[in-house]
Amino acid sequence: MGQGTPGGMNRQGDRKPDGGDKKEKKFEPSAPPARVGRKQRKQKGPEAAARLPTVTPVTKCKLRLLKLERIKDYLLMEEEFVANQERLKPQEEKAEEDRSKVDDLRGSPMSVGNLEELIDENHAIVSSSVGPEYYVGILSFVDKDQLEPGCAILMHNKVLSVVGLLQDEVDPMVSVMKVEKAPLESYADIGGLDAQIQEIKEAVELPLTHPELYEDIGIKPPKGVILYGEPGTGKTLLAKAVANSTSATFLRVVGSELIQKYLGDGPKLVRELFRVADDLSPSIVFIDEIDAVGTKRYDAHSGGEREIQRTMLELLNQLDGFDSRGDVKVILATNRIESLDPALLRPGRIDRKIEFPLPDIKTRRRIFQIHTSRMTLADDVNLEEFVMTKDEFSGADIKAICTEAGLLALRERRMKVTHADFKKAKDKVMFKKKEGVPEGLYM
Repeated sequence: MGQGTPGGMNRQGDRKPDGGDKKEKKFEPSAPPARVGRKQRKQKGPEAAARLPTVTPVTKCKLRLLKLERIKDYLLMEEEFVANQERLKPQEEKAEEDRSKVDDLRGSPMSVGNLEELIDENHAIVSSSVGPEYYVGILSFVDKDQLEPGCAILMHNKVLSVVGLLQDEVDPMVSVMKVEKAPLESYADIGGLDAQIQEIKEAVELPLTHPELYEDIGIKPPKGVILYGEPGTGKTLLAKAVANSTSATFLRVVGSELIQKYLGDGPKLVRELFRVADDLSPSIVFIDEIDAVGTKRYDAHSGGEREIQRTMLELLNQLDGFDSRGDVKVILATNRIESLDPALLRPGRIDRKIEFPLPDIKTRRRIFQIHTSRMTLADDVNLEEFVMTKDEFSGADIKAICTEAGLLALRERRMKVTHADFKKAKDKVMFKKKEGVPEGLYM
């Protein structure tokens, strides 16, 4: 019984009442905020860049000295940078201003004109097709060694200063007229017209290939020929055959292309055309539908008609002026020769007049043979029926009949063209040629 806790004290006597082991805590409010208001944001921009960094510690020590020296170096670098910027700013502004001026000159639309006269190194007299002559300046970046009176130049759209030089002096319209690729048509593709082929060879090809023959006999070769006749009789086809057979430069012009909008542009284009033909000689100039500019002269009441007459007068001058047209031959074509001016047709300008009549029986047969040579014909096809017909066929009509007959066979999925196809094609072509008037209506 003497065994027990030391001191003989009961352990339960040491315990505190329930809850006495935890010390009661009183409610304490949280500490007030350091500042009142919106959350302070970090400064950005030039104010933050100009603000000096905070230097810690604040006591005098070696670390504070090093930090102050670093701030000094930073301020010295900034001062040097600002000084350099102030020194280089005028040069950059001047360079930017010059660059903007050149961009304005080069970037804006430029008008094309002619240099009439050089006054001095920096000034000239220029002209354009839409206005009078002007005394203008020549910009410094223009190569003045290549400037000469009469050359094509680029002018500023507003102040008309010379800002460039057109290296290619050939008119773009004339360069388009040059036939680069020879046509595929040859003399073998022309049915009949043996006399016409002989005449155009003597007047155009022979003077270019064998000019000594004309010198031996003591005559001057013809300057040009005119091909006239009904539409579709082979005038343009013969000109294509001439371009195919000769090695000379071939320039093809339509008469309506010589009619320009502004005053003086038409005669200028004619002069440019013959100048290019002279530079590229030996050459052949083919002017189709010459009746567009070569009609008889009359008292014109409008500026457009007078301009067309001036274009024709320049054409007359180029055909028979003071300048000789040695290796340049001219071929004109029209189907209304009665409307042309007599001065254009007189000997000396146009020495040979070649008529293209409607094909006779022999020529029709030959044209049918040419156009049906590659067609697959049925056994019942009798072309003599169409050759001996009383209808007036031109070469273009015969070609249209053969093409239409082939299309009719193709529509019915047949590989051979029958006689019925040719009859239907003939009726259709003749109906369209007479503008829908049935046969025998006005007989």
